[in-house]
Formats: sequence, structure tokens, C-alpha cells
Amino acid sequence: MTERESVGCGSAHCACSGQMQIVPASINGIALHEPGEALDAETLRERAYTELLRQRAVHLDLLPRASGLVAPTLNEAERHVIEAMTDDEVASPEPTDDECRRYYESHKNHFIVGQALQVRHILFAVTPGVNVHALTQRAEAALLELIRKDVPPGRFEQLATELSNCPSSAEGGNLGWVTPEDCAPELANELFFQSDSRWGMGVHPRLVHTRFGLHIIEVLGRKKGTLPAYEEVADAIRQRLQHQSRATALRQYMRLLVGQARVEGIELEGADSPLVQ
Repeated sequence: MTERESVGCGSAHCACSGQMQIVPASINGIALHEPGEALDAETLRERAYTELLRQRAVHLDLLPRASGLVAPTLNEAERHVIEAMTDDEVASPEPTDDECRRYYESHKNHFIVGQALQVRHILFAVTPGVNVHALTQRAEAALLELIRKDVPPGRFEQLATELSNCPSSAEGGNLGWVTPEDCAPELANELFFQSDSRWGMGVHPRLVHTRFGLHIIEVLGRKKGTLPAYEEVADAIRQRLQHQSRATALRQYMRLLVGQARVEGIELEGADSPLVQ
């Protein structure tokens, strides 16, 4: 939300004492919203970055100056001008073949095709108001029980039925065959893409944390898949590295604009050095 400040006549006995008023956030004195207009943080940040770019375009004589004191809404033509400006001003190096090959060698697990795991799980969902510490203790206790050598047959299914917050609990936690694309990114990263992800069958030796909560995972089957040769994925790697390079360069560019501006009423990460990394 935007900053607020107390306003009033100065008398402690007046009814207006202690009232709060929304103070417009601004970039170089240009307000990002009308007085009294309340915005969520994400919308306010988006307006701030758009106004920084608009003012940069004005500085370069690519757009006319605004006539008012509130940031104007850009039309389609003005947005195209700003996009062209950033294309000219933001340089991102093209990845070399050596860089692409190094990426391939260090991320081979990400390029395997046809890999899948047959898994079942117990989900301890993290929901608003839940005691995360107590939830973690329950999950860890269940995990310790399931990784014991003398755990009785059927115990995983029983605990899944009793404890899991996933609809799969009705089937003993069984999720069937899953690929990396079927999983939440955090789960896919843990099961398929870590250097130690290719452990054998059985219960995963640690809890897996995802946006949904804490998971106990057991692998019942594995399809290894195949790794394409570098030449088959080189174009995709080059595009991925170009995208990463471009995103990094844009972040640096915006930080420079923030560092050179007078920003009020909103927190933005900025730097005033062209050497910012």
C-alpha cells in the first residue's frame, strides 16, 4: 500500500487530530496515483517502473512531457516507443557455444526426456493459521517411522489415509506415474533435477517442501528416460540463456533508473552506479 501520514490542525482537542491521509507515491515529483486512491503493492510497483521508463523516454526526447502532476496512462504507441528505447539501451550479450555446452553439462537432468516416477505421498498442508512448527514435528515423526527398517507392510497407506491433506489419501497417497511437468516446480526440482535426485526406490529420506506444504514421498517405480545429445537441445539452451541474460540486464537497467530518480512513498531497489551487478 502507499504511505500514509497524520494530518490535522495541530490541536489535540480537535476532531481532526490523528486522522490518516493517503500520501501519493511519486517519481521525481510526479504522483503515481490520484490523492486518496489506494493501490495494492504490486500495482503501485508496476506504475512506478512504467513511470521511470516514461520519464527516461521524455529525457531522451522520445516522448513529450506530461502536462499534469499525476503519471499519465500510456497509449499503445507510447508503449511501443518505450519498448524500442529499452531494446536500444539494454544490451545483453549473446551466449557463446562454450557457455551453452557448460550449461548442458551442468544441467543434464533437465534435458532428460521420457523420465517418470511412480510415487505416493503424504501431504501436510500449510494453510493460514496453521502452527507450522507443530505441523513439521508431526511430519518428521511420520517420516522417521516410515524410514525404519522394521516398518510393517501397509503402514505408508495407513498414515496417508490418516494424515494426508491430499485427495490421494483415499488411495493410500498414490499419485501414479508423474513426470517433471506434472509436479509443482519445487517437487520436480527435488525429485528429478537435483544432483542427488536419482536415489533408488523407497521413502525419500527427507521432507520435501513445496508451496502446498510438507510431503513425505515414496518412489514405487522409475522410468529413467534418455538424454538427448547436446546438438539436439543447443537451440533451446541458447534461447534460455538469452532470456536469462536479458532479464538480468533489464533488472540492472531499472535499478539504475531508480537510483537516479527521487522516489517517494514506495520502496524500490536501486543503484546509482553503472557497475551494479
